[in-house]
Amino acid sequence: MSRAFLLALQFLTRVPVPAGAPPTPAELGRSALHYPLVGLLLGAVLAVLARLLAGADAGLAAALTLAIWVLATGALHLDGLADTADAWVGGAGSRERTLAIMRDPRCGPVGVVVLLLALLLKWAALHALFATTATPWLLLAPMLGRAALLALLAGTPYVRPGGLGAAHAAHLPRRAAVAVLVACACACPLLAGVHGLVVLAAAAAALAWWRRALRARLGGTTGDTLGAACEGVEALVLVAAALPAG
Repeated sequence: MSRAFLLALQFLTRVPVPAGAPPTPAELGRSALHYPLVGLLLGAVLAVLARLLAGADAGLAAALTLAIWVLATGALHLDGLADTADAWVGGAGSRERTLAIMRDPRCGPVGVVVLLLALLLKWAALHALFATTATPWLLLAPMLGRAALLALLAGTPYVRPGGLGAAHAAHLPRRAAVAVLVACACACPLLAGVHGLVVLAAAAAALAWWRRALRARLGGTTGDTLGAACEGVEALVLVAAALPAG
């Protein structure tokens, strides 16, 4: 098992991974290539859990699955989503004010509301999917959410020097990142057929819109806005998958 994969697993989940020697910047950059794989493994755990809960009430099964999902990731990306929401509204179009608010560890009312809406959307989508077949989407949603992290790191400037993702972005092998993203795109029709392609197109369009908004407001991305992208793509994938199921 490669050290780059273990670093990605350690960063993105609460799985206990031996710390070892401090990672070099190059190792951090390579670890980002494994983000979608970590998402796929998380999805596999969620899919197994969904199978075990097959006889339970769909609402309860959806709530338990979502709770494990949040606990397994330590709410890392939800924290980024809340900080981004607070800063985006409170920043009032100002780059400096937006970045300053993101540094504030407190969660304001906008962040709380956005968190609740994101979790509600995920729960409702899972509830609908558990009535049909949730397995492909439990695999794809975490994978594509973390592919969004990789895509932004590879194609958007990181604007906070010394930030959590600065070394990842600076030392990310771009060509290898493109290959990983192509593999993620190919996995969508393999796991979910034509519907997988439709959901992939929706996720790609949403991510392109978010990247454009980030470039316009901040000039690039930050750790918090990466987390917001992951949560947004995950929710979008689940909702887009659940609409036909509903």
